[in-house]
Amino acid sequence: MRYSYLKWSEIPYAGEEFPPTDPVTPLAGRWPLFFLKRNEDGHFLDPSGRRLNLPIRHPRLINFEKELEVVQRTLEKLTPTEKQIAVYYGTGVPTKQWTPVADRFIDTYNVTPTQAARIQAVLHGAIHDTMIVVWDLKYRWNVARTNQYDQEMETILCTPRFPTYPSGHAAMSGCAEVILSYYFPTEKKKLKRIAEEDALSRLLAGVHFPSDNSEGLELGRAIGHQIIRFLKREDHDIRGIDQQYREYFDADIFAIDYQQFIPFDFSSDCTSLIKSEPKKLCKNVNVPKPLIKKQK
Repeated sequence: MRYSYLKWSEIPYAGEEFPPTDPVTPLAGRWPLFFLKRNEDGHFLDPSGRRLNLPIRHPRLINFEKELEVVQRTLEKLTPTEKQIAVYYGTGVPTKQWTPVADRFIDTYNVTPTQAARIQAVLHGAIHDTMIVVWDLKYRWNVARTNQYDQEMETILCTPRFPTYPSGHAAMSGCAEVILSYYFPTEKKKLKRIAEEDALSRLLAGVHFPSDNSEGLELGRAIGHQIIRFLKREDHDIRGIDQQYREYFDADIFAIDYQQFIPFDFSSDCTSLIKSEPKKLCKNVNVPKPLIKKQK
């Protein structure tokens, strides 16, 4: 079954009067890539030049109105710990919580300087390519945010100024999980936990639909696996490029009580409705009535 969906560029955020006019890096989907490639038609290719089959549903196959009910119920029943998770992963750019994880592995497993540089380069090159794919899809599909569907929604975090589908946090986390699991296979379960918690955090924050996160997570993992296949071929040609650390040293990669590894005093300014602000009603908004009423 196919569904229609609201367009990000056409609907105001909750608490605002006009549709967003300040898109964040809208042309990033065309930026150069590190591992992946792009053909003349704009299709993404794997590192070997084959057409990349992206494992993600078209948004017309997703009932965002139904998923809105999940977001609303989640925000209504949010626990203090869930709010901590939302704030922890949603503070700063998506790489903020993953870069310290890589550093902890490098320290714990006594990685050599050249191997450390290699791991960081591969990890962030793969994340970069994943985000380029995500940004291409975000602006191509132009799916509205949760607080554009519900004009009374107060989110935990300020809603980002770009389309919702798929989630960049989720896709980036899926990719990081796969890349770091390649180098540190004994830490795989812990990496999966962080990736899935990061994806879930976007629902807990109220800024993403469930499918944004689940589809984004699998998309990132798929891109990560494509890059790992390329790395294995490279390692076959020149032995010893990528060392895998198969002993288990149980690296301490979880934040204590969801406190940032690298604290920073980010601005709390937000023009859309968030929980910490008094509730405001948006005037003169042309949104279909069934979509702006809170579901019960």
